[in-house]
Amino acid sequence: MTCSACSGAIERKLVKLTGIERVDVNLLANSMKATYDDDIITETGILEAVASAGYTASPRDDAKTAVPTKYRPGRAESPGRKVHDSGMLPRLVVSFAFSLPLMYIAMGHMLSWPLPGALHHMPLLFALTQFMLTIPVVVVNKDYFVRGFLSLARLSPNMDSLIAIGSSASVLYGIYSLFMITHAVSAGDAGTARALSMELYFESAVMILSLITLGKFLEDRAKRHTSDAITRLVRLRPDTATVIREGEERVIPVGEIVIGDVVVIRPGQNVPVDGVIVEGRSSIDASALTGESVPLEKTVGDHVYSATLNLNGYIRFRAERVGDDTTLARIIALVEAASSSKAPISRLADRISGVFVPAVIAVALATLAGWIIAGEGLGFALSMAVTVLVISCPCALGLATPTAIMVGTGKGAENGILVKSAEALEIAHAVDTVVLDKTGTITSGKPAVTDIVSISELDHNEILALLASIEARSEHPLGFAIVEEAKKSGLELLPVEDFRPFPGKGVGAMIRGKWYFAGGPTLLRENGINPEPLFERLSQFAAQGKTPFCFGGEGRALGMVSVADVIKPRSREAVEAMKAMGLDVIMLTGDNQMTAEGVRKAAGIDRVIAEMLPEGKAGVIEALRAEGRTIAMIGDGINDAPALVSADVGIAIGAGTDIAIASADIVLMRSDLIDAVTALRLGKSVIRNIKQNLFWAFIYNALGIPVAAGLFYSALGIRLNPMIAAAAMSFSSISVVLNALRLTLFRKE
Repeated sequence: MTCSACSGAIERKLVKLTGIERVDVNLLANSMKATYDDDIITETGILEAVASAGYTASPRDDAKTAVPTKYRPGRAESPGRKVHDSGMLPRLVVSFAFSLPLMYIAMGHMLSWPLPGALHHMPLLFALTQFMLTIPVVVVNKDYFVRGFLSLARLSPNMDSLIAIGSSASVLYGIYSLFMITHAVSAGDAGTARALSMELYFESAVMILSLITLGKFLEDRAKRHTSDAITRLVRLRPDTATVIREGEERVIPVGEIVIGDVVVIRPGQNVPVDGVIVEGRSSIDASALTGESVPLEKTVGDHVYSATLNLNGYIRFRAERVGDDTTLARIIALVEAASSSKAPISRLADRISGVFVPAVIAVALATLAGWIIAGEGLGFALSMAVTVLVISCPCALGLATPTAIMVGTGKGAENGILVKSAEALEIAHAVDTVVLDKTGTITSGKPAVTDIVSISELDHNEILALLASIEARSEHPLGFAIVEEAKKSGLELLPVEDFRPFPGKGVGAMIRGKWYFAGGPTLLRENGINPEPLFERLSQFAAQGKTPFCFGGEGRALGMVSVADVIKPRSREAVEAMKAMGLDVIMLTGDNQMTAEGVRKAAGIDRVIAEMLPEGKAGVIEALRAEGRTIAMIGDGINDAPALVSADVGIAIGAGTDIAIASADIVLMRSDLIDAVTALRLGKSVIRNIKQNLFWAFIYNALGIPVAAGLFYSALGIRLNPMIAAAAMSFSSISVVLNALRLTLFRKE
């Protein structure tokens, strides 16, 4: 395919077929994804329909796998792409090898450049020399003519049709002039022969072909960079891996690793598949996968993922996910699916490209007829018509959206942000309200000890050790946080002689012959302990959304420990960044109002909606949308899935559950809310880039075609040469791709 008219023609052909549910043709990736009912239409029927539209297609050998062939180990780019390049460069060399001498001969006399005397004084030799130099350029670029005229014959003209018609018209007019020169020379009319030799237009035909071939070559090189992010990621996965089989180390291809294999990774090696460490300790660099620059310490029981780098330790891990089930494979599948999808903003360009080429041909014919009627010569009118044909650029329209989407989604993957569709990016750029889940999104999702208070002769460590010894017998989830804190502090748990739970109130235990109680004020009071000395701190902790454990024994209050699901280090920073972007930030949680208020204040959020059930969360989203808001919902748990689906765009924290990730439109590989800010910024950058591309593509054609038709020639004397038009047409496509590549400069703030 060469332009959006090609992809549009294929789509229009296939959507008419019975059994086809959806067709997405990607001009940039030169691929097509069709969803169809195989009881009604077969794969062969689809391929035949593509062929009847004038194109060839074959089933992709990786169609049912997550990792496309071009991204398989050792294959950084598509073999088809390499063949295409190897054919393009020789064409380019041959084209200019003959075009430049032809230009020198055809234009040299105008600039007083030296020419052989025979060419000066023999018009027929002058014309024949130009014709002979034209033939190799036309032959080497025959593909334009074959594809162009075939598409025209099938009534689905494309960019090649414009090039073929324009170049053919120039060459045929030159051949016609060559016969007329021969006739004039044989009749002894040297003046007419001389005049005709000055209007051959062979140089226009060859320079159109040469400049467009140059443009295509540069465009193709630039387009290759649009998938650089994924290519760099894939190159991190090794071709081979060392596994333990029958007690011995064996080096095997990565594709032969099976679930349960024990894989050996030495310092400096990349992890080939996902698994769990069974031996050793090391630092793992996961920056290529998650965008996290700080290496992660990993030991026995921790997970490791494909495409991460083992920095300094020797480890062995058991393979759990291999082949297309690895994290890397799923990332690539998501990114390619997003790259192949179409943003709603592209529909206008698709509609225009469907009628663009026929409209240009009509304008060219009208230009030809108009100038002939106006009294200009056939040569002048033909030149103007050819200029209209070659300056028109359906390529720029067709490349405007997919180039930006491909670079943007690749850049997102590079930063640990997976975008599932182009539509998600377009919606993300329009978001005005962000709804945040609390647990696991703003907070860590894991309770931790935040305060230890002593109002007795016991120090903090003694309070913590006694309380942890009691809570070690409890099954209360917040009690686990106290036990963990004691372990981190290196404290030994004391032997418990007797243990008593008080449901709904707390627990008590005898340690060293004395009874101690931990829980609410009621528990202390019922066991003869006055809790009032703790009330001031109790109120403070409750207002901050913390859960306090009152601690007493020996008939008096001894102290207090508070536990809370603390907010993540950068959650407040992320909320402030969202508010700076003009977004309304709302927290949505199932927790009680007091706890929610504490987290709201700590995170700097203006509004909280608490005590919500999962279905209630989705209802809140729907109510906000009914107010005309565009909502982004960010969450990580199973209870967030309905809200993620209900929102305009759902964003899942990557460390969350699989069901939350499956329900979301954008997945953050890290559990860092600041990445949600980056995702929203990326959406704005990509859509802004698409709008720029579409604007320049439309403006280029809107201004270029009237100027090429000579609209301003009579009044201002402005006239475009076909060669300048060809150069401008090539530059317009290149400029769109280069503008999209500016997205590679996108960085996290």
